[in-house]
Amino acid sequence: MPFRNEFTETFGIEHPIVCGGMAAVGTADLIAAVANAGALGFLSALTQPTPEDLAKEIRRCQEMTDRPFGVNLTILPTITPVPYDEYREAIIESGVKIVETAGSNPAPHLPAFKAAGIKVIHKAVAVRHALKAESLGVDAVSIDGFECAGHPGEDDVPGLVLIPAATRKLSIPVIASGGFATGDGLVAALALGACAINMGTRFEATHEAPIHSRVKEQIVANDERSTQLVFREFRNTARVARNTVSEEIAAISARPEARFEDVAHLASGARGRERVLRDGDVEDGMWWAGQAQGLIDSVESCADVVRTIVADAEHIISERLASQLA
Repeated sequence: MPFRNEFTETFGIEHPIVCGGMAAVGTADLIAAVANAGALGFLSALTQPTPEDLAKEIRRCQEMTDRPFGVNLTILPTITPVPYDEYREAIIESGVKIVETAGSNPAPHLPAFKAAGIKVIHKAVAVRHALKAESLGVDAVSIDGFECAGHPGEDDVPGLVLIPAATRKLSIPVIASGGFATGDGLVAALALGACAINMGTRFEATHEAPIHSRVKEQIVANDERSTQLVFREFRNTARVARNTVSEEIAAISARPEARFEDVAHLASGARGRERVLRDGDVEDGMWWAGQAQGLIDSVESCADVVRTIVADAEHIISERLASQLA
């Protein structure tokens, strides 16, 4: 019996499972496979060097699937200015109908997206940020608990508290993010009031993810303790895989006189993309992974990941929980 709720109906997908935008990972190879599995995936706009490259990647994804998918537009302050308006226009002109925004306030982009009939999901790490996004008119919110890969914010609120705190106050669909990789996680998220789960690390460990096989194998080998918080001293906390580089970043950053410039060469995105994700040296760069690593025990296809999660969730609801109520 497939899950049906406000989220699946609004966004036209089969299963309440999302693969949010992931820098250097959210390409058509992965996102088309996620879409074909009946879930909702997001191409990462800024993984593409130019808006023109993004338009090409969107076309490539459209050729690989006839199911809904979206594009993530992460809005952050950068040393080199990013032509966000041009990326936005590439999304609109390509006919994409779902966008995931993250980072800074999406307000400057919402009028254009809404005028084009695009539904917007905004990623937030706090209830107050989610409420602000709702007031701006987004269609759903993805709420990131402290367990998540990437930037969990500075409040350190885990999903078990953050998700119901958000769903109690929001009237739009809420996607639970951070620490999800299994069917029981889906059931828990639904019980806490969410309409879907977002998974990043779990989708990294799939055959279709465009990263080196050694990275996928490392995710399987890692446990829930195999992450490292970095940049906390700079009030830009990030959760990454624990390795030689992330531990060195943490050690340098803990020095009283430390500045971000002291770790920039270690934290370089290019270093992580090239040495780790492309070449497979899992110790020689910073790469993103969440505590959900402790729940991942195999590399599978996206179709098998989604199928297993949905089947396990249905079994838990119909059998395990029912038996405890007898």
